[in-house]
This record gives sequence, C-alpha cells and structure tokens, in this order.
Amino acid sequence: TVSDADAAAAAAAAALPGWSALGPNARRSLLLKAADVLEAKRDAFIKIMMAEIGTTDVWSGFNVKLATGMLREAASLTTQIAGEVIPSDKPGCISMSVRQPAGVCLGIAPWNAPIILGVRAVATPLACGNTVVLKASELCPGTHRLIGDVFRDAGFPPGVVNIVTNAPAEAAAVVERLIANPAVRRINFTGSTRVGRVVAELAGRHLKPVLLELGGKAPLVVLDDADLDAAVAAVAFGAFINQGQVCMSTERVIVDEAVAASFVDKLAKKAGALPAGDP
Repeated sequence: TVSDADAAAAAAAAALPGWSALGPNARRSLLLKAADVLEAKRDAFIKIMMAEIGTTDVWSGFNVKLATGMLREAASLTTQIAGEVIPSDKPGCISMSVRQPAGVCLGIAPWNAPIILGVRAVATPLACGNTVVLKASELCPGTHRLIGDVFRDAGFPPGVVNIVTNAPAEAAAVVERLIANPAVRRINFTGSTRVGRVVAELAGRHLKPVLLELGGKAPLVVLDDADLDAAVAAVAFGAFINQGQVCMSTERVIVDEAVAASFVDKLAKKAGALPAGDP
C-alpha cells in the first residue's frame, strides 16, 4: 500500500547517514558477502522464479549467475568513486569536486529477468553509498523479496535495502507515492515504453533524475560472409529465449542481399520443425 511505500522510503532515509559514512572497503566487503549469499540461495531462487513466472531452470540459473557477478562488479566500484581537481584562475589555488551519495534511490524492476534486473537496480547505488528501495514486480514478488533476504543475511544494516511489493491494482498509486516522496532522489526503471513514459512524467513533475530502459526493436544483421547455419540458429535462439520476453529478443533480421535467398530457405526449414501455425 502507499503507507508501506512511505515506510520504506522513511527507513531508507533514516539509514542513509550511517551507510553513506561507511568506508568503501566496508561497503565492498558487504557487497561481496551478498554475492556469496545469493550464490548460496541459488536453488531457492530457481524454485521461486520458475513457480512465479513459468521460466526454465536454465534461464533462472543464468539469472542467479549474472546477478552474482553484478554484485561483485559493484563491490569493485566502491574504491573507484573519484572527484576532480579543477584549475583555478587565482594563483596558488585549486578547486576540488567531491562525489557524494545522492540519497535514497528507487529501483523499479520487471518480471522477465527478475534476479538480474532486481539486483542491477540496487547494486551500484549501494556501492556509491546510497540507500535503496526496490519496487518489486507484481508478477514475481517472491523472487524480488528473496533479493531483500540476500542483503539482510549478508549483514546490511536495517533500512539500507527495502523491498516493496503490491497488488496489481495498487501499482500506480505505489509508484506515484514513491517517486513523489521527498527522500527519493534518483529513480531507475526497466520495463515497457508505456509505463516508462508515466514514470518519466512523474519524475519530471518532481524534478528528479530518472534512468529508463524501455522496449526496443533489437535487430540481427546477417552479412554476406556469415555462416548461415549459425545465423539461423542465432535468430531462433534470440527470438525464442524465455519465450521472447527479454529486452534483447531478436525482433527483426537484416540480411545482405547476396545471401538473402539462401538464408530465408534455411530459416524456413528451421521453422518447419515448429508446430503448424507458428510463424
């Protein structure tokens, strides 16, 4: 509910001073611990992800593996947050810029790669000393809640990582409330263009920076020197992995004219193995 959204933002704001004051090596240690915990919960993640969104164990396992790497990559960033020395017109003086945490960061993650995109929404903000609120997808709240368990079990202080789940009917009100909350200073969203437009408009209304990853039309380009059998296999894999519900799913194929006829013939034979009526 919106009251839960308020509580999550308040918890993140209360935890911010302590977390942002923590040294980079301490934050790195906790992020590395989180990676280990996530890896150890592999079977639990696979089980709940398959149950909630009907995916395969291979895709679920890949989610765990990539998200684990993302946490370790974020851990490596904690000591790379650098300021800048700026020349001054006044003799004997220099100017300095120092990077500081922005505050509470809101991440809104989708269901199609929930572990990857849920972890990605919060890992780097945490590395930079921000606290976070992850707004879970209505289609996989258990998977996203388990991400919260990872950070808790890794020893992150209370309030640093907060997970908000909601019923589908409450989604618009919860998102609007989180974006409007004064404690929230940055927003990232992965999902549809339609909802991304709404998120951007809300963020703009409150003059808050927002990062959007929305729907695309991913092309696959086949050049005249391509291995056509490999290209056909790549098209099939790219179009049907996770039933096509990934942001880099092959949406269109651009083929060099010199090999177009041969490529289409091979693709038709590949498609012939599909059930009748499928394109």
